[in-house]
Amino acid sequence: MKRVFLSLLLCLAMPAWAEILVPARTIRAKQIISAEDVVLKTATVDGAIADLADVVGQEARVALYPGRPIRFGDVGPPAIIGRNDLVTLIFDRGGLSISTEGRALGRGSEGDVIRAMNLTSRSTVTGRIRSDGAIEVH
Repeated sequence: MKRVFLSLLLCLAMPAWAEILVPARTIRAKQIISAEDVVLKTATVDGAIADLADVVGQEARVALYPGRPIRFGDVGPPAIIGRNDLVTLIFDRGGLSISTEGRALGRGSEGDVIRAMNLTSRSTVTGRIRSDGAIEVH
């Protein structure tokens, strides 16, 4: 009985082989990933992406190299605001709503928090990117 339990325990401790996604070629940061850019590979890598739907249409946040696993932190939604883009800054509290023109000091996608400069006052503000590309100032 003890020997069977020990054998079972050793089998459970062994890493399981699974299919993961790896780049078929070098993918540069900020590049949108297509289905042709990735291939399946059998390996044991914790945190690696295995589902094609999780990477197709996403933007590479870092350079991805052929044969290396793609992790969730390596990809994300495409940026809708780039550094130095002209943006609308919106401040909305209660009944008060103010909007003005600003310049993005970073890049990001919907929901990301970035800094921007108010072009009228030259002050730096922080806000969350909305789906329409405006920045809602905190």
